[in-house]
Amino acid sequence: MAQTPTHSFDDITARLDEIIGQVRSKDTSLERSLDLFDEAIALGSKAVEMVDTSKLSDREVADLTADAARSCEDTDRKRASVEPPEATAADAPRS
Repeated sequence: MAQTPTHSFDDITARLDEIIGQVRSKDTSLERSLDLFDEAIALGSKAVEMVDTSKLSDREVADLTADAARSCEDTDRKRASVEPPEATAADAPRS
C-alpha cells in the first residue's frame, strides 16, 4: 500500500491509527511491520513539529485560561472539604 500524503494533524493521527491496525494484524510480516514503524516515527515527528509551531487563537487562550481557573477552584474546594480545621486554644483539652 502506498503512503498517502498527510497534510493535517487529523490526517497524521488517522494514518497512525491505520498503522496500528496493520501492525497488530497477524498477517503483517516482520519486514512490513518495521517499514510501518519507520513511517510511524516520521509521522510522530511531523505531528510534534506541528504542535510545537502551532499558535492558539485569542479565543482558545481564553477558553484554556477559564478551564484552568475552574480546575484550580475545584481543587481548592476539594482540599478544603478534606483538610481538618485548624485547632484553636478553645479546642485544647482542659486539665
